[in-house]
Amino acid sequence: MILTGLLGGSFNPAHGGHRAISLFARDALGLDEVWWLVSPGNPLKPAEGMAPLAARLRAAQKMARPGPIRPTAIEARLGTRYTIDTLTELVRRYPNRRFVWLMGQDNLAQFPRWRDWRKIARLVPIAVIVRPGYDDPSRAVTAMGWLRRFVRPATRAEHWTKWRPPALVLLRFRPDPRSATRLRDADPHWYRRFSGRPAPHDAVVRRPVG
Repeated sequence: MILTGLLGGSFNPAHGGHRAISLFARDALGLDEVWWLVSPGNPLKPAEGMAPLAARLRAAQKMARPGPIRPTAIEARLGTRYTIDTLTELVRRYPNRRFVWLMGQDNLAQFPRWRDWRKIARLVPIAVIVRPGYDDPSRAVTAMGWLRRFVRPATRAEHWTKWRPPALVLLRFRPDPRSATRLRDADPHWYRRFSGRPAPHDAVVRRPVG
């Protein structure tokens, strides 16, 4: 089995914080790879200000090198917009992989807004990267109230493949101030550096992404 972490997001743009938490999760969970699921469009985020998918994928590929991180626009290939649909397809298409969903604690606070979020939790284990400042909101929401009974000890995180979902582990990571919002504020047209080039090759779907 290939142990694979899944980090979803707009990656608008990808930055060093994404890379840092991915490598941290790889070490904590004993992963072989981390896939960055570069979303064609996040249903919970406005389309305004979203850079083209090809530019976001190119930027993610540049940020991911070197290392065991594989940015992919597979959701565009699958035609999925919601995490539950993406996960269902990935589990079906890649029986030789074991997937764990990676998310920041800020996303856990929004988890009840995700379509079929309880089904997501029942499909794959979830590893939450704890971020300072989000402790109270994430623990207060409906999601944490339901998931609390399924929390596993962080000291046993490397054994996640033995956990039967729902299973949640909280991984504490040092604070990282980097964010895509700050990068966009500093350079609103960052994506132009990645435009006007040949379509990037997606290493997961093994085809160019236009």
